[in-house]
Amino acid sequence: MKLASLKSGRDGRLVVVSDDLRLCADASAIAPTLQAALDDWSAVEPWLREMSAKVETGYAAVQPFQEADTVSPLPRAFQWADGSAYVNHVELVRRARGATMPDSFWTDPLMYQGASDGFLAPHEPIPLADEAWGADFEAEIAVIVDEVPLGASREEALAAIRLVTLVNDVSLRGLIPAELGKGFGFLQSKPASAFAPVAVTPDALGAAWKDGKLHGALRVTLNGRPFGQADAGVDMTFDFGTLIAHVAKTRSLCAGSIIGSGTVSNRDADGGPGRPVAEGGLGYSCIAEVRMVETILRGGPETPFLQVGDRVGIEMRDADGKSIFGAIQQTVVGERHAAAAA
Repeated sequence: MKLASLKSGRDGRLVVVSDDLRLCADASAIAPTLQAALDDWSAVEPWLREMSAKVETGYAAVQPFQEADTVSPLPRAFQWADGSAYVNHVELVRRARGATMPDSFWTDPLMYQGASDGFLAPHEPIPLADEAWGADFEAEIAVIVDEVPLGASREEALAAIRLVTLVNDVSLRGLIPAELGKGFGFLQSKPASAFAPVAVTPDALGAAWKDGKLHGALRVTLNGRPFGQADAGVDMTFDFGTLIAHVAKTRSLCAGSIIGSGTVSNRDADGGPGRPVAEGGLGYSCIAEVRMVETILRGGPETPFLQVGDRVGIEMRDADGKSIFGAIQQTVVGERHAAAAA
């Protein structure tokens, strides 16, 4: 089953989307918003699945599904916690600045609490007030959970996953060092993120969803050119069950909480840093990683961070080449332009 939120009010209007992303049906009579559906999932899910079946068989009133008309599946959420499940990414960043990586990084996930009071829409511009802040995209996988009890096990956490989607976790790299230097974590360096147009139930992903991981190439483009195609199911040190259980160690999670994987990152076939797509490699899911590889191999970064006018695309396709979640397509704009567009 595939769900989306069309632009309407503060929290969108829930629709059921056809598997090929061509059609959708208004589900607001079942649940007005996705959050409302998640709050009463056990009662609402059967009705949504019935509507989904009718959409596929032509027995539901439908309309064309336009990704540009969507907001993020949850335009705002009670909780957004992002991990760093691909330790290869962390290792590269530390190597580039000559730092060793503690052994604990392989056994204890890194996570941060992100801003969740407002997410960007999938096709909404990325506002950037100052290019010197080093704006970057981070292509990731995210899951949306039902209620998770305090102290939940990995297995309990996996059972609580209701939906899977993609996310662009925007980062301002130039602001990160000073913030981390204070010893208190991210704040200004982590502005609003954007999620894919569609959220998908794990069962609808078929064999691509296995052991708490989403398998498949995460396709990233920068200004229309291939930038990354790392497999999200490879080199993921911590699966989503482990990430969710990590968050739940000291708190319960309410329905609608979102957990991110962190930047998807693969090693090269020879075990070394990944190579650009243009050189036959799997590329990268963020600019910071290619800059780190350039630093390691050639002594310094060469690829610039995002500039006003740059275009970012993030998408995953199935074995038949069809988009699974729709595409995140964003253009970087100056802050004044962003305010005018709003």
